[in-house]
Order: sequence, then C-alpha cells, then structure tokens
Amino acid sequence: MRPLKYLAGYSTRVTDHVRGLISKDKLAEALLKKYPVIHDIRTDKALYVYVLELKNQFLRRSGSLSKVIYDDKIDVLYQALGLHSLVSRVQGNKLKSKHEIRIASLFKSVPVEFLRMIVVHELAHLREKQHNKAFYKLCEYMEPDYHQLEFDTRLYLTYLDLAGKLY
Repeated sequence: MRPLKYLAGYSTRVTDHVRGLISKDKLAEALLKKYPVIHDIRTDKALYVYVLELKNQFLRRSGSLSKVIYDDKIDVLYQALGLHSLVSRVQGNKLKSKHEIRIASLFKSVPVEFLRMIVVHELAHLREKQHNKAFYKLCEYMEPDYHQLEFDTRLYLTYLDLAGKLY
C-alpha cells in the first residue's frame, strides 16, 4: 500500500485506522459526514476580510497585513498549505515591513474549518516564527480544535492524493 505522506508523523494505530477507512472506501464518507458543506470565501478580497476579522479578534496588537491572497503557485504536495512572509523594503531612510499571507488555491472549495485551520496557523506566525510550543499554544488559543482540524485536513489531503476531488 502507498505511504500516507500527510500522516507520516502519526502512530501506526492511527495510520492503520486510516488505511482501514481507505480500503473499505469509507474515507470520503467519514469526511463528508463531519464536514458536509464548503465555505463561500472565494475571492482574495473575501479572504482578506475573513483573515482580518480573525486577526483583529485574537492578535490585535500584531503587525498589520498588507496582502492576503489565494495562491495558485503553492504546491501542497511539496511546499505548504499556506505561507506567511515578512517583506522588508527600504523607503527613503526608513525600513518598512509588511506581512503577507498566501493560502493554497485548493482551499477555495473546502469546509470553512479547514480554511480556518490554515489561516490560524499563518496568523500565529505573526507572533511566533518557529513551530514551537508557544506557536501551537497560540494556534489553540485562536482555534481550540486546532489539532483535530489539522488532522482532518491531513485526511482530506490524503483523500485528494488517492482519489481526487471530494467537494
């Protein structure tokens, strides 16, 4: 059987359970039962508003966001689901910094919970650059079900990898 690359760090008990769902053709059913509806945040402008609302709710004093977009160039298989970057430019005698968040375009048509998990992850990088304990505590502060949503997103990506589109 093919390796489950999105679940590489999980225990054999977990991966064996997922393999069982896959072999019984039940993975799609399990995902659709838990997440039956996709969100309607389709444009970059709507995404910017959504991200800004979350940022203002939880990270009001963090740096401002200059750009939030869906990015067709992010390849989830080899790079990331989203990217946070700090762009610094010299303007006159001042150094200006701008935060940008890019979300993989495949998240235009997924359940809002998956999008929220990605956004929370990228927003956490405004305060914590590394994936350390403080980073994940911040993710859990913004989304208490963060770890479950991350796992379910990995299940969705596994399904996409094996069978194609679900939504």
